[in-house]
Amino acid sequence: MGPHPAVAAIRLAVRRVLHDVLTQTEQYATTGNGRGGHPPAGHPRTGADEPPLVLAAVSGGADSMALASALAFEARKLSVRAGAVTVDHGLQPGSDLRAAEVAVRLTAMGLDPVEAVTVTVGRAGGPEAAARDARYAALDEAAERLGATAVLLGHTRDDQAETVLLGLARGSGIRSLSGMAAVSGTGDRYRRPFLQLDRQTARKACMVQSLPVWDDPMNADPAYTRSRLRHEGLPALEKSLGKGVVEALARTAQLCRDDADALDAWAADAEATVRDEAGRLVCAKLYALPPAVRRRVLRRAAIAEGAPAGSLFARHIEELDRLITGWRGQGAINLPGRVVARRQGGRLVIRQG
Repeated sequence: MGPHPAVAAIRLAVRRVLHDVLTQTEQYATTGNGRGGHPPAGHPRTGADEPPLVLAAVSGGADSMALASALAFEARKLSVRAGAVTVDHGLQPGSDLRAAEVAVRLTAMGLDPVEAVTVTVGRAGGPEAAARDARYAALDEAAERLGATAVLLGHTRDDQAETVLLGLARGSGIRSLSGMAAVSGTGDRYRRPFLQLDRQTARKACMVQSLPVWDDPMNADPAYTRSRLRHEGLPALEKSLGKGVVEALARTAQLCRDDADALDAWAADAEATVRDEAGRLVCAKLYALPPAVRRRVLRRAAIAEGAPAGSLFARHIEELDRLITGWRGQGAINLPGRVVARRQGGRLVIRQG
């Protein structure tokens, strides 16, 4: 008799990702990236006989505990070393003790190395964004230090649907509506095996394996936008529109991602054609581009001059765009990162203040 269907589903999802990691590692080992056989930036170098290390990011919740259990099971059958990192955000009393307990459970699964990392959460962008930034910084540091090839994240189809709705509520563009990528980060570090699985499957897998899970009270706190969306917004949508909203939103994310990737590639190619001999952006040539491509070129140019990508919002790009499409002699525009943009002699000049 095989495993419970929920357990089989999470193991299959993780197995597919591990096969992808192994294939990519073998390609880097044999062909490199076209520059003398060296792996790309962010991808660790491993010895010829050393299996790649894959880490699971584990909070102790059902999604990440299911992920850790599947990684521990599948890694034993493949040439993969499996470890885990749990991050203590220090936002709740006793969080350090919970992180230590999670680390003990992960070690008992056979994962090695296992680390509990404490971070200091700032205030930039609000509490949710600040916690996320601190968490990813800690995961990046651990992956670099331990030489991990990949870090697995337990985001599910439900998380994807919530991300799409949050982007829609902010009035963001198609890139935000594309949600979370299955593969992201420097050197394709982050992998999300569960984006096609619902949250209930992960919880069921933990239950049938008798895996203890911790339900973070912040996930039910209405003070947080994602929590309100999870417990009020999505249920209201399903009540009004019927079942299948989560699946439809996740499908929309993938379609939007395909479109956004195509537009980004178009913008990358177009950027060289709208600059003069001195490398300055020519306003007339920018004006001739389709708006979606032009705005992407403007965003790329602002980031290249030092504007932080995470702080560059749609309103900033709209102001830049008006220098091209609604020129009335307006003055310079201040962008994040002390970057200033102005129109001079038919050229768009973007540089740090």
